[in-house]
Amino acid sequence: MAGILDLLNSDLGKSIISGVAGSTGQDSGKTSSVLTMALPVLMKAMQRNSATPEGAEGLMGALNKHDGGILDNLGDLFNGGVNDNVLQDGGNILKHVLGNKQQGVEQVIGQKSGMDSGAVASILKTAAPLLMGLLGKQSRQNNVSSSNDLGGLLGGLLGGNSADKEQSFLEQILDADGDGSIVDDVAGMVLGGGSQKSSGGLLGGLLGGIFGKK
Repeated sequence: MAGILDLLNSDLGKSIISGVAGSTGQDSGKTSSVLTMALPVLMKAMQRNSATPEGAEGLMGALNKHDGGILDNLGDLFNGGVNDNVLQDGGNILKHVLGNKQQGVEQVIGQKSGMDSGAVASILKTAAPLLMGLLGKQSRQNNVSSSNDLGGLLGGLLGGNSADKEQSFLEQILDADGDGSIVDDVAGMVLGGGSQKSSGGLLGGLLGGIFGKK
Protein backbone atom coordinates (compact mmCIF):
# COMPACT_ATOMS: atom_id res chain seq x y z
CA MET A 1 0.00 0.00 0.00
CA ALA A 2 1.35 3.42 -0.91
CA GLY A 3 1.87 5.72 2.05
CA ILE A 4 0.14 9.07 2.39
CA LEU A 5 3.37 10.90 1.56
CA ASP A 6 3.85 8.83 -1.60
CA LEU A 7 0.35 9.87 -2.60
CA LEU A 8 1.18 13.52 -2.00
CA ASN A 9 4.11 13.15 -4.39
CA SER A 10 1.93 11.55 -7.07
CA ASP A 11 0.19 13.43 -9.89
CA LEU A 12 -3.02 13.35 -7.85
CA GLY A 13 -1.20 14.74 -4.83
CA LYS A 14 0.37 17.54 -6.84
CA SER A 15 -3.06 18.44 -8.22
CA ILE A 16 -4.44 18.57 -4.68
CA ILE A 17 -1.57 20.76 -3.45
CA SER A 18 -1.93 23.11 -6.41
CA GLY A 19 -5.71 23.29 -6.01
CA VAL A 20 -5.63 23.85 -2.26
CA ALA A 21 -2.96 26.54 -2.66
CA GLY A 22 -4.99 28.33 -5.32
CA SER A 23 -8.24 28.09 -3.37
CA THR A 24 -6.70 29.45 -0.18
CA GLY A 25 -4.46 32.03 -1.85
CA GLN A 26 -1.31 30.52 -0.40
CA ASP A 27 2.12 29.71 -1.82
CA SER A 28 2.27 26.21 -3.32
CA GLY A 29 5.56 25.37 -1.63
CA LYS A 30 4.31 26.32 1.82
CA THR A 31 0.99 24.59 1.18
CA SER A 32 2.92 21.43 0.31
CA SER A 33 4.90 21.71 3.55
CA VAL A 34 1.71 22.19 5.59
CA LEU A 35 -0.03 19.19 4.02
CA THR A 36 3.07 17.05 4.31
CA MET A 37 3.10 17.63 8.06
CA ALA A 38 -0.62 17.86 8.67
CA LEU A 39 -2.02 14.82 6.84
CA PRO A 40 0.04 12.29 8.82
CA VAL A 41 -0.92 14.14 12.01
CA LEU A 42 -4.62 13.95 11.13
CA MET A 43 -4.29 10.26 10.33
CA LYS A 44 -2.41 9.60 13.56
CA ALA A 45 -5.23 11.34 15.42
CA MET A 46 -7.76 9.14 13.60
CA GLN A 47 -5.70 6.08 14.54
CA ARG A 48 -5.74 7.13 18.19
CA ASN A 49 -9.46 7.90 18.12
CA SER A 50 -10.31 4.57 16.45
CA ALA A 51 -8.61 2.63 19.25
CA THR A 52 -11.92 2.83 21.14
CA PRO A 53 -15.09 1.11 19.88
CA GLU A 54 -16.96 4.43 19.85
CA GLY A 55 -14.18 6.16 17.97
CA ALA A 56 -13.89 3.37 15.42
CA GLU A 57 -17.65 3.38 14.86
CA GLY A 58 -17.64 7.14 14.36
CA LEU A 59 -14.79 7.03 11.84
CA MET A 60 -16.34 4.13 9.95
CA GLY A 61 -19.56 6.12 9.70
CA ALA A 62 -17.69 9.15 8.41
CA LEU A 63 -15.82 7.08 5.81
CA ASN A 64 -19.10 5.61 4.60
CA LYS A 65 -20.21 9.15 3.75
CA HIS A 66 -16.99 9.91 1.85
CA ASP A 67 -16.80 7.57 -1.12
CA GLY A 68 -13.83 9.24 -2.79
CA GLY A 69 -15.87 10.84 -5.55
CA ILE A 70 -14.50 14.25 -4.55
CA LEU A 71 -11.10 13.13 -5.90
CA ASP A 72 -12.55 12.40 -9.33
CA ASN A 73 -13.58 16.00 -10.00
CA LEU A 74 -10.74 18.14 -8.71
CA GLY A 75 -11.03 20.51 -11.66
CA ASP A 76 -14.65 21.26 -10.82
CA LEU A 77 -13.90 21.38 -7.09
CA PHE A 78 -11.17 24.01 -7.37
CA ASN A 79 -12.52 25.96 -10.32
CA GLY A 80 -13.70 29.26 -8.90
CA GLY A 81 -12.91 28.27 -5.32
CA VAL A 82 -14.07 25.46 -3.05
CA ASN A 83 -17.74 25.76 -2.14
CA ASP A 84 -19.01 26.42 1.37
CA ASN A 85 -20.41 22.91 1.82
CA VAL A 86 -16.97 21.37 1.33
CA LEU A 87 -15.37 23.89 3.71
CA GLN A 88 -18.07 23.25 6.33
CA ASP A 89 -17.46 19.52 5.97
CA GLY A 90 -13.73 20.15 6.40
CA GLY A 91 -14.30 22.19 9.54
CA ASN A 92 -16.48 19.45 11.02
CA ILE A 93 -13.88 16.78 10.20
CA LEU A 94 -11.09 18.75 11.88
CA LYS A 95 -13.21 19.42 14.96
CA HIS A 96 -14.14 15.76 15.25
CA VAL A 97 -10.64 14.40 14.63
CA LEU A 98 -8.55 16.90 16.61
CA GLY A 99 -11.04 18.18 19.17
CA ASN A 100 -9.46 20.65 21.58
CA LYS A 101 -6.03 19.97 20.04
CA GLN A 102 -6.95 21.71 16.78
CA GLN A 103 -5.67 25.18 17.64
CA GLY A 104 -2.39 23.87 19.04
CA VAL A 105 -1.77 21.63 16.02
CA GLU A 106 -2.42 24.53 13.64
CA GLN A 107 -0.09 26.74 15.65
CA VAL A 108 2.79 24.26 15.64
CA ILE A 109 2.46 23.51 11.93
CA GLY A 110 2.20 27.23 11.19
CA GLN A 111 5.42 27.98 13.04
CA LYS A 112 7.22 25.08 11.36
CA SER A 113 6.05 26.09 7.87
CA GLY A 114 6.47 29.86 8.25
CA MET A 115 2.75 30.50 7.89
CA ASP A 116 0.24 32.02 10.28
CA SER A 117 -2.13 29.60 11.97
CA GLY A 118 -5.16 31.12 10.26
CA ALA A 119 -3.73 30.24 6.85
CA VAL A 120 -2.91 26.75 8.09
CA ALA A 121 -6.49 26.38 9.31
CA SER A 122 -7.80 27.40 5.89
CA ILE A 123 -5.56 24.86 4.14
CA LEU A 124 -6.58 22.06 6.50
CA LYS A 125 -10.27 22.88 6.19
CA THR A 126 -9.97 22.63 2.40
CA ALA A 127 -7.86 19.48 2.45
CA ALA A 128 -9.70 17.48 5.14
CA PRO A 129 -12.61 16.37 2.89
CA LEU A 130 -10.04 15.26 0.29
CA LEU A 131 -8.24 13.16 2.90
CA MET A 132 -11.54 11.62 3.99
CA GLY A 133 -12.36 10.90 0.35
CA LEU A 134 -9.03 9.17 -0.06
CA LEU A 135 -9.53 7.12 3.10
CA GLY A 136 -13.08 6.28 2.08
CA LYS A 137 -11.91 5.02 -1.29
CA GLN A 138 -9.07 3.02 0.29
CA SER A 139 -11.43 1.50 2.86
CA ARG A 140 -13.70 0.25 0.07
CA GLN A 141 -10.82 -1.12 -1.98
CA ASN A 142 -9.50 -2.97 1.07
CA ASN A 143 -12.92 -4.12 2.35
CA VAL A 144 -12.46 -2.41 5.70
CA SER A 145 -15.29 -3.52 7.97
CA SER A 146 -13.90 -3.57 11.53
CA SER A 147 -11.82 -1.48 13.88
CA ASN A 148 -8.84 -3.81 13.34
CA ASP A 149 -9.14 -3.35 9.57
CA LEU A 150 -9.37 0.40 10.11
CA GLY A 151 -6.25 0.45 12.26
CA GLY A 152 -4.40 -1.58 9.67
CA LEU A 153 -5.43 0.79 6.87
CA LEU A 154 -4.32 3.89 8.76
CA GLY A 155 -1.10 2.21 9.88
CA GLY A 156 -0.31 1.18 6.33
CA LEU A 157 -0.85 4.68 4.98
CA LEU A 158 1.29 6.07 7.78
CA GLY A 159 4.11 3.79 6.73
CA GLY A 160 3.57 0.83 9.02
CA ASN A 161 6.25 0.44 11.66
CA SER A 162 7.80 3.88 11.39
CA ALA A 163 10.60 4.89 13.71
CA ASP A 164 9.92 5.78 17.33
CA LYS A 165 11.22 9.30 16.72
CA GLU A 166 8.66 9.89 13.99
CA GLN A 167 5.82 8.43 16.03
CA SER A 168 6.94 10.63 18.91
CA PHE A 169 6.75 13.67 16.64
CA LEU A 170 3.16 12.83 15.74
CA GLU A 171 2.23 12.21 19.35
CA GLN A 172 3.85 15.42 20.56
CA ILE A 173 2.28 17.61 17.90
CA LEU A 174 -1.12 16.16 18.80
CA ASP A 175 -0.51 17.00 22.44
CA ALA A 176 0.08 20.66 21.63
CA ASP A 177 -2.07 22.75 23.93
CA GLY A 178 -1.80 26.08 22.18
CA ASP A 179 0.65 27.77 24.53
CA GLY A 180 3.55 27.46 22.12
CA SER A 181 5.83 25.64 24.56
CA ILE A 182 5.82 22.45 22.53
CA VAL A 183 7.12 24.19 19.41
CA ASP A 184 10.71 24.32 20.65
CA ASP A 185 10.59 20.67 21.70
CA VAL A 186 9.27 19.56 18.35
CA ALA A 187 11.78 21.73 16.51
CA GLY A 188 14.64 20.28 18.52
CA MET A 189 13.50 16.74 17.89
CA VAL A 190 12.94 17.18 14.17
CA LEU A 191 15.86 19.43 13.34
CA GLY A 192 18.34 18.07 15.86
CA GLY A 193 21.93 19.25 15.92
CA GLY A 194 23.72 20.63 12.88
CA SER A 195 25.41 17.33 12.10
CA GLN A 196 22.55 15.04 12.99
CA LYS A 197 21.20 12.85 10.23
CA SER A 198 17.48 12.38 9.76
CA SER A 199 16.17 8.92 10.53
CA GLY A 200 15.25 8.39 6.89
CA GLY A 201 11.81 7.00 7.69
CA LEU A 202 8.38 8.32 6.87
CA LEU A 203 8.55 11.69 8.59
CA GLY A 204 12.22 11.89 9.50
CA GLY A 205 13.48 12.10 5.94
CA LEU A 206 10.56 14.18 4.81
CA LEU A 207 10.74 16.82 7.50
CA GLY A 208 14.51 16.80 7.26
CA GLY A 209 14.17 17.65 3.59
CA ILE A 210 11.71 20.44 4.25
CA PHE A 211 13.89 22.08 6.84
CA GLY A 212 17.19 21.68 5.02
CA LYS A 213 18.59 18.66 6.84
CA LYS A 214 19.71 15.75 4.68
